Amino acid sequence: MQRINVDEAKERLSHYLERVERGEVFIICRSNVPVAELRALPPIRTAPRKLGRHKGQVRIEPSFFEALDEADSSAWSGGGA
Repeated sequence: MQRINVDEAKERLSHYLERVERGEVFIICRSNVPVAELRALPPIRTAPRKLGRHKGQVRIEPSFFEALDEADSSAWSGGGA
């Protein structure tokens, strides 16, 4: 990580952004005191995520689908215990 002064960053922002896109990281300093970090953002997903990726790996117990008893149902709906 390189340190750059805020004035230098303002003056040559396009130059530093190109370097950030290539993977470099910069610490921006004011009077030699670090105040910010300039780094690339993770890529934005352009395709939808594939569903069913964990098929067979996640097990839901059959009891999950059973109706709740009166007390539990009341507690979950805000009626108290």
